[in-house]
Amino acid sequence: MSGCSKRCKLGFVKFAQTIFKLITGTLSKDKIEDELEMTMVCHRPEGLEQLEAQTNFTKRELQVLYRGFKNECPSGVVNEDTFKQIYAQFFPHGDASTYAHYLFNAFDTTQTGSVKFEDFVTALSILLRGTVHEKLRWTFNLYDINKDGYINKEEMMDIVKAIYDMMGKYTYPVLKEDTPRQHVDVFFQKMDKNKDGIVTLDEFLESCQEDDNIMRSLQLFQNVM
Repeated sequence: MSGCSKRCKLGFVKFAQTIFKLITGTLSKDKIEDELEMTMVCHRPEGLEQLEAQTNFTKRELQVLYRGFKNECPSGVVNEDTFKQIYAQFFPHGDASTYAHYLFNAFDTTQTGSVKFEDFVTALSILLRGTVHEKLRWTFNLYDINKDGYINKEEMMDIVKAIYDMMGKYTYPVLKEDTPRQHVDVFFQKMDKNKDGIVTLDEFLESCQEDDNIMRSLQLFQNVM
């Protein structure tokens, strides 16, 4: 592995840690300058004002994210291998590779095999600070693996199992082999309103918003983003 590749991957672990601080609210205004000094060089991102208008991040938060992104990986894009590296760091007791694959595909909306900063920060803005409707639409797209506009039971099963695999045995010490399937059966029974074997976006939105248990479960899954 070249020095550039090593620096890119190590840098994105630090980048992921910065994202984690944003998620948990520990990246306070007083700490932002420290984060910039530790992990980034002085560089003003192009199109910052446009991204600020399009997302729910402040200009300073976008600077933190962008400078880390560009400084540690000068190519300006993230590939799937780097994505998997980041998730492996955060979930060392499980296998995060499959979930990272599905998540990467959800970020890679143009299906180019790489994610630009604009793609990444737009999705991140929805997941962290979007409306309930926006978050649910994004989650639907994640579950819709083949992008045909519907979710079938196997797609939902693949995502749920990937999440359980990622969380690992230390999170679920008494997890039974059929637990993911049971979880999916409950979800699907409630969501497939007309019992045609698929869940449409409208069915997904309606089911989630009328069922507090589903909302809490989906929130748990969104938290592993």
